[in-house]
Amino acid sequence: MTQLSRYPSPLRYPGGKGKIANFVKMLMIDNELVGSDYVEPYAGGASVALTLLYEGYADRAFINDLNPGIHAFWSSALTRTDELCALIENTPVTMDVWHEQRVILNSSTASGIELGFATFFLNRTNRSGIIGGGAIGGSDQSGPWKIDARYNKPALIDRIRKLGRHRGRVTLSNEDAVEYVKRWNDPDVDAAFLYLDPPYFEKGEGLYDNFYDAADHAEIATAVSALAHPWIVSYDARPEITALYPDAAAIRYGLTYSAAAKRSKGAEIMFFSEDLVIPELLPGGVTSREVDIAKRRALA
Repeated sequence: MTQLSRYPSPLRYPGGKGKIANFVKMLMIDNELVGSDYVEPYAGGASVALTLLYEGYADRAFINDLNPGIHAFWSSALTRTDELCALIENTPVTMDVWHEQRVILNSSTASGIELGFATFFLNRTNRSGIIGGGAIGGSDQSGPWKIDARYNKPALIDRIRKLGRHRGRVTLSNEDAVEYVKRWNDPDVDAAFLYLDPPYFEKGEGLYDNFYDAADHAEIATAVSALAHPWIVSYDARPEITALYPDAAAIRYGLTYSAAAKRSKGAEIMFFSEDLVIPELLPGGVTSREVDIAKRRALA
């Protein structure tokens, strides 16, 4: 077992979405959603999607991301697995390569595996996984952590190869999230469960390439209100966001996450579609043991 094998995603991502995977498992158990299709309109690192897929909670995973680099990475990992793994294995992790990959990422002509690898390289070597940020250790590599601190090649290659083995159960899209969500308005499509984690309202511009303004947040809330399948939406807890989901049940909680070399505990809020049974435990605090207890209870 490699050092990082408990993390399903090859990507690091701002925020703490991966920490709520156990909560989502309990939600699916309590609402008899195990075996449904699972949908993430904002895939990012797709930690929850991969966890549910690999552990059998989701039959299929539908992931979407508008960011060209993120989409190119997932496409490369799914369809050009061996080539991507060879690039990871054979490319030195140095500041010279960091600069080269940054040029590729910012090029208007980069695409395919070239763009996908550049996105991956910068994601793993930049502070907090922010692709537009600076390198771990700084440009002069004088910091306590160096550029390769989060670049364990064997572990990362293992994750990508595992994803490749599951490619037949993953459907990838590169669409605007609002249009993508509208796909799931049809109650006659296969049973699906959606988890939306839009860009933060307050600090989204500093964390995401495709950040939202107030009108964007309102537009996605309108699309969510028309969904024909069960859903949850998580956000930073802001009154402007709460006002967009006035009729939805909601819980507040805290998640510790790192961004821009700082660790902080942010107030989060999660909204639930009508009739969902909400687990009594808070997101971020659910243990694997508690999930196992819920699973045994459901099977009794």
